[in-house]
Amino acid sequence: METAINVEHLSYTYPGAEDTLGVQVFEDLSLTVKEGTFVAILGGNGCGKSTLAKHFNSILLPSRGKVYVFGMDSSDEEKLIMIRKNVGMVFQNPDNQIVANVVEEDVAFGPENLGISSAEIRRRVDSALQQVGMYEYRGHAPHLLSGGQKQRIAIAGIIAMEPKCIVLDEPTAMLDPKGRREVMQTVEMLNREKGITVVFITHHMDEAAMADRVIVLNKGKIAADGKPQEVFSQVELLHSIGLAAPETVELCWELNRLGAELPLDSLSPENCAQTLLEHWKV
Repeated sequence: METAINVEHLSYTYPGAEDTLGVQVFEDLSLTVKEGTFVAILGGNGCGKSTLAKHFNSILLPSRGKVYVFGMDSSDEEKLIMIRKNVGMVFQNPDNQIVANVVEEDVAFGPENLGISSAEIRRRVDSALQQVGMYEYRGHAPHLLSGGQKQRIAIAGIIAMEPKCIVLDEPTAMLDPKGRREVMQTVEMLNREKGITVVFITHHMDEAAMADRVIVLNKGKIAADGKPQEVFSQVELLHSIGLAAPETVELCWELNRLGAELPLDSLSPENCAQTLLEHWKV
């Protein structure tokens, strides 16, 4: 499996105002993201999640160290366009990414800026809207859509540029439960069916549980890294940095404190119910 993103000894400090010191976020961070994987990044406010994501398509550049995107140095200005073609960013508020008054025109905006032919743009726009389940809304005004629909339009705009990787920075934070489901179904489809590498920043544990791998950041360092079952079973560690495990794991953990001996790897309600049933059958 090829490497999509390689972070080597990353150090980053936000500049201070005039004579004030800057704010250091990372001092010596290293990690890799393999192509075709679905990686969730968790952490409390100020831990560096969004700062890290912005390094993946050269919105931010390292103070020291290196970030390589599909083998390209993120600090190489000559590679900037190619890096941003390969890594698309979806942000928390879809309104900040929607630039046109008609859905299909908004989705076409990115490919147009890449200088792609009109016929190819038409194909990409139709394909992207079909992939996110929004083709029937292609002639609608984006501002009349729901939050979840707007976010899917924002994702379609990225898909139309045909990136190898999509980085989503808390894309469901402003959505209701229905909108969250719509976005997560779209993200899962892009990864599982289309093979697009997904880096998903979230504070929802149930969303992170859908990933292949979970990385937990704390104070600019990696506190945990592994499969969701491995990371979420470390309940005490998560609590120590102000996070919680998924509700199913928290339930089993609380029961263990009362004397039960339950495994802490049940991430879905169905698996948790089965675990409890088998435990009390004995």
